[in-house]
Amino acid sequence: MNWPKSILATLTIPSLLFAPNAFCDEPNVEVSDKARKIHASGYVWDGHNDLPWAARERNDLRFDKIDLWNEPKLHTDIPRLRTGNVGAQFWSVFVPAKTRQAGTAFQTTMEQIDCVYALVKKYPDVFEIALTASDVERIQKSGKIASLMGVEGGHSIENSLSKLKELFSRGARYMTLTHGDTLDWADAATDQSQSDGLSPFGEEVVREMNKLGMLVDLSHVSPATMSDALDITTAPVIFSHSSALAIADHPRNVPDDILLRVKKNGGLVMINFFSGFVVPESAKNLKDMFGARRAIEKEFGSDTDAGKNAMQKWKALHPTIPGNIAIVVEHIDHVAKTAGVDHVGLGGDFDGVDMLPKGLEDVSKYPAITELLLRKGYSEADIHKIMSGNMMRVLKACEAAKVR
Repeated sequence: MNWPKSILATLTIPSLLFAPNAFCDEPNVEVSDKARKIHASGYVWDGHNDLPWAARERNDLRFDKIDLWNEPKLHTDIPRLRTGNVGAQFWSVFVPAKTRQAGTAFQTTMEQIDCVYALVKKYPDVFEIALTASDVERIQKSGKIASLMGVEGGHSIENSLSKLKELFSRGARYMTLTHGDTLDWADAATDQSQSDGLSPFGEEVVREMNKLGMLVDLSHVSPATMSDALDITTAPVIFSHSSALAIADHPRNVPDDILLRVKKNGGLVMINFFSGFVVPESAKNLKDMFGARRAIEKEFGSDTDAGKNAMQKWKALHPTIPGNIAIVVEHIDHVAKTAGVDHVGLGGDFDGVDMLPKGLEDVSKYPAITELLLRKGYSEADIHKIMSGNMMRVLKACEAAKVR
């Protein structure tokens, strides 16, 4: 195999790979009656679930084959959503950044939006599309799951504010400014810098999102992009599925200086559950994952057997250690202590990741987070803020700030 030099450099076993860590022990979280009662008296509003992409990977955008009453191979199905008490969900309408080169990013994103509408049509007694905060309140109170959409990556707009507006008109209520790759108008956390944050057009994108009442999502972007967006925005920002850099040193996570700015901005960091971002050892192992994937695709092409084999070899030498649910709660606690409890939420990334902490294997497990927050001394009121109240506040503020 003719490896590029950049890949050869990564094909080494990281040092201290299996360093002792309490967060890698088997979890033993028994949810108390008190925690169950508190959890049931509110609801979970999760910031990021990749079920629509999982449907595309199964070639089932209309949910003809997937049975959401019983889908054990997915992280998400209806009984487990009910067990987890999910009352509102941002469904990611993610498409890979490589669709930008193919010229299909916008069209494929529109198809993913259609997929969410198909989900609601297939299960109308369970899900309902929500476009506003008042929609979420009404739908959740009716017993259904309020279904919102988030665009994961500014490549989806193909450098067009008109296409941004069209995605909003179709129901998208946030856009992550980048995914893993830097764009010509915004730098990603896991790629080389091109604009030292946002370009002038990137600044226009943020301003247009503010005008629309569309949430600016800063997951996946570089600290410079985070800072530039916070300089420009007139509405609170979100991180739909990010965690704390101080706990796990991965470029996808949020530095403390940005957490302090999120507090001043009134925004929200929704904690990601992916073991590769939250477990310190895994974060160390996977720091260069996005770069390795780009280099492998450049060498072997996209979606080739040789490329897949190369990526599997890289992952084998840079394993993801699952950890357990306690580490996720440490991320929540750190953000709450640094930015304030009003500025932290949950963005699980279910059905978009290949490894989750023990005790957080699927969407039924949210009550265990409530239990662990109680053990840390969080009040019932603060737990409800983390579960859904903070997201409701931020969406209302974003809607209030838009140009009418």
